[in-house]
Amino acid sequence: PALPDLAAVRGQLQARRALEIAAAGGHHLLMSGPPGCGKTLLASCLPGLLPEASEAEALETAAVHSISGHGLDPARWRQRPLRAPHHGASAVALAGGGSPPRPGEISLAHNGVLFLDELPEWSRAALEVLREPLESGRITVSRAGRSAEFPARFQLVAAMNPCPCGYAGDPSARCRCTPDMVARYWGRLSGPLLDRIDLHLAMARLPPAQLRADAPPGESSAAVRARVEAARERQQARGTGPNARLDPAGLAACCRLGAGEQALLEQAAERLQLTARSLHRVLRVARTIADLDASEGIGRDHLAEALGFRAPLLLRD
Repeated sequence: PALPDLAAVRGQLQARRALEIAAAGGHHLLMSGPPGCGKTLLASCLPGLLPEASEAEALETAAVHSISGHGLDPARWRQRPLRAPHHGASAVALAGGGSPPRPGEISLAHNGVLFLDELPEWSRAALEVLREPLESGRITVSRAGRSAEFPARFQLVAAMNPCPCGYAGDPSARCRCTPDMVARYWGRLSGPLLDRIDLHLAMARLPPAQLRADAPPGESSAAVRARVEAARERQQARGTGPNARLDPAGLAACCRLGAGEQALLEQAAERLQLTARSLHRVLRVARTIADLDASEGIGRDHLAEALGFRAPLLLRD
């Protein structure tokens, strides 16, 4: 099926910006907001913003789908996959299994997008399966007498409500969840998993005026994709690949900060209690924002915007 166009998304300028940054750098994204605010539509637009898969990536994707038994659609050659399993799926469905072992959803999303809706409703075991491949891009499936390693370099987009009823912080004040209920709801997500997600976005319900049929449409996917491809070309020119995959040496080479930017980062790290992993992810996102601006260095504005996408969930209490 044809991918939805980003022009169909009304309002939600910050969410559109987060999606553009995610596409430009290959970053993982978590959206939190009330029902009907556009989280699923935004997630389904992401594959349309990504550069076309290379021939090598298309061959990898085809190989994974072939051994999984799903087969290959020639009409979708070099089109990046979008996998959106239901939140009732098991850890085995995500990771893979069987005899002989076959790839699961995270491998079927290799070189594409894995969308997990209603994130806190997933079982803890299923979510913890994500931790290794989010870092390494591979997953090892071990079964009795046999194990297999599958590629799993996917881009995670997750969505969730801010509380069990979904309306915490809504201007309508319809939320009746107690602080304990909200804390238990968020407690279903482990700190290490949240720490591996680069962009944290808090969304709000749109006012009716922005949903009118005659409201002006936003930028199209084609317009945003042109900026994404230009940013990816800058990353390729540095020889590092997508910024989300920068290793420590790449971070040191590509993410140098001036004295003012370093002071801002250290102050934010202290205030937000950022881990070393979080700091590195902030720097990677800031590098992507600088690439979208065609900037050689990371400026204060780039760093501040990257920190803004780290703060919403860390400060939710």
